[in-house]
Amino acid sequence: MSAVAYVHEQLTGKKEFPRFKAGDNVTVNYKIIEGSKERIQSFKGDVIKKQGTGATASFTVRKISDGIGVERVFPFYSPNVESVVLNKTGHVRRAKLFYQRKRSGKSARIREKRMAVATAAK
Repeated sequence: MSAVAYVHEQLTGKKEFPRFKAGDNVTVNYKIIEGSKERIQSFKGDVIKKQGTGATASFTVRKISDGIGVERVFPFYSPNVESVVLNKTGHVRRAKLFYQRKRSGKSARIREKRMAVATAAK
């Protein structure tokens, strides 16, 4: 490993996010800076796509707000992204869910993936 890569790795803070993919429902908490004030705002919606690798990787989250679709792109390694919380795991068959843009109401729902639950033995 070169010295430049080592210093770059030490200076850039790697954040640990849960493993998520397109179709999952997530809440992204990010910093909003208004003048001299700073606050945390959350954006809850479905992941439409993940793209890029390394420092340029990003993901797009879509939500419906007052009947209007709102999409927002979040870089993975942005200092403004505070945390990502995985709410539901979706069951989809595509990596990019652009067809969701045309849908509204019940047809825009994404099925939840059923997970096996381990039971405690006596």
